[in-house]
Amino acid sequence: MDANMMLDFANFSTLFVCMVLKFPQIFVLMQAKSTRGVSLKSLLLELIGFIVFITYQMYYDYPPPTYLEYPILIAQDAILLLMILHYNGNLRQSLTQLTRFVGGWQLLTLQKWIIDLAMSLCTLISAASKFAQLQCMWQAKDSGQVSALSWGMATYTCLARIFTTVMMTGDMQVLVRFIVMAILNGWVTAVVLHYRRKGSKQD
Repeated sequence: MDANMMLDFANFSTLFVCMVLKFPQIFVLMQAKSTRGVSLKSLLLELIGFIVFITYQMYYDYPPPTYLEYPILIAQDAILLLMILHYNGNLRQSLTQLTRFVGGWQLLTLQKWIIDLAMSLCTLISAASKFAQLQCMWQAKDSGQVSALSWGMATYTCLARIFTTVMMTGDMQVLVRFIVMAILNGWVTAVVLHYRRKGSKQD
């Protein structure tokens, strides 16, 4: 397989996986009607990271295949956010959260230095989202309704994006972000599986 074929495979497989990435988590919440183990703080930070990242990519006219999955991920995270707020009895907060996100999205593109600074902080924000989910599970000593499949697929997409970033843009900020995210997504997946096995043994 030559480099172009590998690049096409990485781009299309990432897009395909992202189209269904959050579905396992959504289905788990729908079945359980509970958000036990799922961190709202993690989801909000992840949404902020996604919004900053896609805005940065579009601002600098990067090739669309490098970020096409992000509108899909943002939409799926928005659905998850509504579900979490609904099951927690805080659905009224959703309008406030939506207003904040839309307002923040508009502010990002006012000046070049704003989007550059936001992208510099994007990796820290996205990393914080993973640590928030890890903290939630560590405190409960239980993975609750967290989907290992969703986190595993997220790990794959980050690994694929490391390859496409090297091949297509070479942007070091973007590359570092995907490396960090791949490690942390893998870590969350491992912790979820650990608590799953632990729970199965106790049963």
